[in-house]
Amino acid sequence: MWQTLLTPVDLYCERTGPGLWAEPANALTNLAFIAAGLWGAQQVRRHKAGTFAEVLAWWVVAIGIGSTLFHTFASKGTIWADILPIAGFTLAYTLFNLRRFLGMEWGKAIPVFVAFYVVAGLIAYAVPDWLRQASNGTTGYLPPFLALAFFGAWVAATGNRAGWYNLTGSAIFVVSVICRMIDPLVCPSFPLGTHFLWHIFNGLMLAVLLAAAARFGKAKGVGE
Repeated sequence: MWQTLLTPVDLYCERTGPGLWAEPANALTNLAFIAAGLWGAQQVRRHKAGTFAEVLAWWVVAIGIGSTLFHTFASKGTIWADILPIAGFTLAYTLFNLRRFLGMEWGKAIPVFVAFYVVAGLIAYAVPDWLRQASNGTTGYLPPFLALAFFGAWVAATGNRAGWYNLTGSAIFVVSVICRMIDPLVCPSFPLGTHFLWHIFNGLMLAVLLAAAARFGKAKGVGE
């Protein structure tokens, strides 16, 4: 088992071997996540948005740390340090949308949450293999994109400006997804690749989402 977890992986253009510092740009640009998270925590405290919002900010810091681990110790084990914080934040921010921006009680928020991710999961599962391969596996990020677009539109429709932050985040996410998709395509002419831009744009996107949490996410009668 341990041998399997330590097996090196090479997923991105910049990496040319199993060395610790084989992806310097991909590793260093994770500072975008850490900076976004630290800034978000400061904004949450400034606006007194509460514990839930601050947890989201520190979660973004964790995304940066996990991704740094993966892009330095690139293995089948450390890939989970990259995947799990992203997945966790996606789910937590969806609940934040439901609870804080839409003002739902837990009894209503949970069924909506489950129903949405069942549908989003089915959509992602239905993507044909050729498209998964052509997109460099980026179709796996369909659920987070759909969450930003769907709940952003819903929240905006209620008149809450946080919805527009969600929609702005989804637009930035499209740009970052394109950068992730074309990484192997540009490799022959641009050995650095474009995955580092995925980090930079996603850091910006997460900063936008944390700004919404700080400015519009204060609890209003629904608890933490």
